[in-house]
Amino acid sequence: MRFWNGFLNHTEEERDTAMSRETIAAIRKELEAAGLQQMREIEEKYGQDERAGVGRLLEAYRRRMEKLEAEYSRIEAMKAYEREYWEQGYRCICGIDEAGRGPLAGPVVAGAVILPRDCNILYINDSKKLSPKKREELYGQIMEEAVSVGVGYAGPERIDEINILQATYEAMRMAVSKLSEKPDVLLNDAVCIPGISVRQVPIVKGDGKSLSIAAASIIAKVTRDRLMEEYDRRFPEYGFAAHKGYGSAAHIRAIQQYGPSPIHRKSFIGHPVDVRLAPTGAAAEMRECGARSNPTAFMVGGARASGHTGLL
Repeated sequence: MRFWNGFLNHTEEERDTAMSRETIAAIRKELEAAGLQQMREIEEKYGQDERAGVGRLLEAYRRRMEKLEAEYSRIEAMKAYEREYWEQGYRCICGIDEAGRGPLAGPVVAGAVILPRDCNILYINDSKKLSPKKREELYGQIMEEAVSVGVGYAGPERIDEINILQATYEAMRMAVSKLSEKPDVLLNDAVCIPGISVRQVPIVKGDGKSLSIAAASIIAKVTRDRLMEEYDRRFPEYGFAAHKGYGSAAHIRAIQQYGPSPIHRKSFIGHPVDVRLAPTGAAAEMRECGARSNPTAFMVGGARASGHTGLL
């Protein structure tokens, strides 16, 4: 009652302003919840509203819808390879990608993903173009909405035994074998996997062109990153959570100080000896080792990496 009496004591202009502000707040809430499907209704409802605040809210809503529409178009474009084979009568189109060919430590992980035809998970992209937070969000969505997901691994010892390329193929074969649905076509990121009878389509830079391959890249990357964070708890002196096993200057210093851990790839790091680190960091070290002119010559402590076929 005191509130109502106080409200009545305001001038008519003040009361109108207060009511207007409340209405604009309600409109803001409505527009924040609205999507593309409600755009015509929103325009009809508020398009003629002369209040400046409503005009600003509408303009922000329109910009957001333009971006959303562009994202839907991008996702549809990334289904081009899948659509080609769906239209030929193939049902299960599987994307395959890997994470972890280049690091000095940890496994190589492969992901295999079969998405439904009506999949519209927004913001799926090459995992390298996404933030860790966005990859985690998309990982959950993919796992929930995919027809099937398979993950394969090859550990450091296996990489040292058969080389990184063959270990990558092995992880990919394992990922395919873990699928609950048998794929009709494999869309691969630029490789043809030996030992698989299913039709394969290698696509150069496929993780940026195919929705299924991009989804597989996210599954592989998030899975491997989680493993490296677990290894960081077991071997905190190496900083695996930060660099995920890649050859950063801090990582190389840790190898030189503590020696290789059980998860380091011996064929990549050799036997570290006393070597000076360039003050400009890992890029300078790679140049000194000849890695720019010869990508197979990455060295830690003066020992040439072997068996990785230039995939660092």
